[in-house]
Amino acid sequence: METTRAVVFTNIIIAVSSLFIVGSVSGGGSLFFNFYGNSCPAVEFVVRNAVTSSSSSDPSIPGKLLRLLFHDCFVEGCDASLMLRGNNTELSDPANRSIGGLSVIDLAKRDLEMLCPQTVSCADIIALAARDAVTITGGPMIPIPTGRRDGVVSVVSNVRPNIVDTSFTMDQMINLFSTKGLSLIDLLVLSGAHTIGAAHCSSIQSRFQETSNGKFTLIDKTLDSNYANDLIQQCPTGVSPSVTVNNDPETSLVFDNQYYRNLMNNKGLFPSDSALLIDGRTRKLVEDLANDQQLFFQSWGQSFLKLTSIGVKTGDEGQIRRFCGATN
Repeated sequence: METTRAVVFTNIIIAVSSLFIVGSVSGGGSLFFNFYGNSCPAVEFVVRNAVTSSSSSDPSIPGKLLRLLFHDCFVEGCDASLMLRGNNTELSDPANRSIGGLSVIDLAKRDLEMLCPQTVSCADIIALAARDAVTITGGPMIPIPTGRRDGVVSVVSNVRPNIVDTSFTMDQMINLFSTKGLSLIDLLVLSGAHTIGAAHCSSIQSRFQETSNGKFTLIDKTLDSNYANDLIQQCPTGVSPSVTVNNDPETSLVFDNQYYRNLMNNKGLFPSDSALLIDGRTRKLVEDLANDQQLFFQSWGQSFLKLTSIGVKTGDEGQIRRFCGATN
């Protein structure tokens, strides 16, 4: 029965996702494999080198690069709008102030501008860097098409209506993902990004209540009590806003299917994680992914292609920025 469900799940993913390998989701034109084959053949090497060297000195970089991709693509599409600095840009929103990995993108962009001036977009660098972040932490190597161009619009008011809050219900997440051309299966699979990375203590405080003696107590009964106690130890009342806790308490630096095994043990860090196990629409699929890492990797490849194609700008749209932090 488990094998049958896994095969059916894989076939559904392939059927739904195959349309988006070279096209774009929610607008934009087409992307192409080896887009820079003639104009900048070293692009993937340069980006991978920036990711690898940065991650060797800071192991938190891969998780930050994945988060950067999600927050960029869900607002204005995958166009590096999140990279634009300035007043009232997307980076001004509290949800984005803790975004990391920007320096890695800037490093790769600097090197590429020396090799291939005004040729490679920041949007493509972000997508390739996130792909490489998965690979160097043990996940699958996914060939992705390129040809994205950089956007020129970055407005703080566009952020909150377009990103998932950690307290979202399943219906809220499904509705938001559907506006991006992503399915329920994509939602479940892409949530597996939480197998690496970390979150600030403030993002989980809704699961606890402060008692009269100034201690936290668990009020969210969907969370394993022992895991909850561990979290309280790491994130006590009055903890510094800079303190973080690993998304995955078991293998936080490895891209694997441990995230789904954690869910099965009621150890999802966020309420939005726990919702995937509780909801009847996704519980069996969580079980499949928890039991089969190869299935997760195959599924990740398909959903990641769709994620990196959301609302892309191609052809004459947008521009190729000289610096990722500012329009030309």
